[in-house]
Amino acid sequence: MIKRAHIRHFLAVADSGSFKQAAARLHVTQPTVSTAIAELERLVGSALFVRDRRHVRLTEPGGAFLPIARDLEAGFRRADQFAKASAYPEQPWPDLKLGVIPTICGSMLQAIAAQLAEHYGVELVEGDDHELRGQLASGKIQLALTLLGKSENGAENRPEVTPLLEEPYVVVMAARHPLAGTAEIAAGDLASEIMIARRSCEALQRTSRFFTDAGVRPRFALRSENEDRCLRMVAAGLGITVAPRSLAPEGTATAEVRDFGLTRRLGFIRAPVHPGSADEAEKLAAILETIAASLPPN
Repeated sequence: MIKRAHIRHFLAVADSGSFKQAAARLHVTQPTVSTAIAELERLVGSALFVRDRRHVRLTEPGGAFLPIARDLEAGFRRADQFAKASAYPEQPWPDLKLGVIPTICGSMLQAIAAQLAEHYGVELVEGDDHELRGQLASGKIQLALTLLGKSENGAENRPEVTPLLEEPYVVVMAARHPLAGTAEIAAGDLASEIMIARRSCEALQRTSRFFTDAGVRPRFALRSENEDRCLRMVAAGLGITVAPRSLAPEGTATAEVRDFGLTRRLGFIRAPVHPGSADEAEKLAAILETIAASLPPN
């Protein structure tokens, strides 16, 4: 018999494209996810995923099963909400599910969340850009704070997009570092530096390739997906890192890297159809414009 746990594990793998990320999202071990998927594949009589060393993708039967699984999970959630509403007659929550990539500055997110919380009950959902766009498309979240492509310019061609800022990736170092105060640094000047690797960085591969091509093969004091820990260790003087400029915390200095030229654009993307009336969709759009205007220039 197919159980809700099978459906939840299947959707977590389908949405994240990874057994490891699905396990982290569900707060279980990776073998638990693998066992659940194997059981589900046995029950439906088809392989649902193609697995290789780098990617996990849906098979043709898996793609056909996906909308069925979403309907089943939606039904389970409605049943849960019905039971809770009967026992605890409260206002529905949340009003707004906001997806956030992990490389958003904490103080910026705090300011944004505070303004949204004045109007909505907000639930935060973390994920990378690919995951959040998939959840927007499936209706699992209504708003994403994420990376914008070059063609996503807001009202000009994507009315559901509200740009926030564009910023360069820079070297971040402790304020007392000998290179602090330098406006621009050549990659070769960093050859002897101890580095801190921000593993959650969306530009990690391009950054690594740039420094490798420049002959820089640094030693690492820390490799971590925890953004706060990485940047605090930079401020402590354990090493330097490359990060979007908005992430540089107090107690650090920044410098651009010569010939690197990598930037990122951040903004809000609203779901194509916002739950509720057109008036509610317009209200959210207006709130986001206010938030964008209130953020200090980077």
